[in-house]
Amino acid sequence: MTDDIPPPRSIKADPQALYIEWQDGITHRLTWRLLRDRCPCATCREKRNNPPAPTTEPASPLQVISPEEARPLTVRSMTPVGNYAYGIDFTDGHTTGIYQLTYLRELGEEQAAGTTP
Repeated sequence: MTDDIPPPRSIKADPQALYIEWQDGITHRLTWRLLRDRCPCATCREKRNNPPAPTTEPASPLQVISPEEARPLTVRSMTPVGNYAYGIDFTDGHTTGIYQLTYLRELGEEQAAGTTP
């Protein structure tokens, strides 16, 4: 963690979001959907950076989704990675993202500024 980003004072979670109160008094609420959509793992970054391949088949009106996709997204567990990050196990089965505290702060600041995609 860099000197310009204070460490968290507390980290709490509920079924919808992660709450981080930073030592400088700022608190961020990061929804699990935001964290999943902005997963920093290599696979997710690549998917976000590459547009979907064009399809020649029309979309099925009876699109089949997995049981994990049908359930509301939440988190099974969140575990520390050293003293600089957290690994999050989402209910959709995704577990490979390592969320550095600097990244969580960045997401919170983007959200507060209204610049989160």
